[in-house]
Amino acid sequence: MELDWQRPDPLEGDDPNEPYLEVAAGPDGRIYMRESRDPDNIVVTTQAKWEAFLKGVKAGEFDDFAEEPPRETEHGAS
Repeated sequence: MELDWQRPDPLEGDDPNEPYLEVAAGPDGRIYMRESRDPDNIVVTTQAKWEAFLKGVKAGEFDDFAEEPPRETEHGAS
């Protein structure tokens, strides 16, 4: 099955060698996910579970898992 893998554009300053998540919607209605460093290892989920996950991301339910970069002050990095 040929999938159309999608990924976000890197943000300015991102390391292009860092891994990223790719997502594809299959013709069978399921959602396929893989990491760029291991493209043969594919995780499959349902459309309903994917939509619930996206809703949680938008609501900030997973913010505790994200690392915040150090903030710079007027006198340099803190």
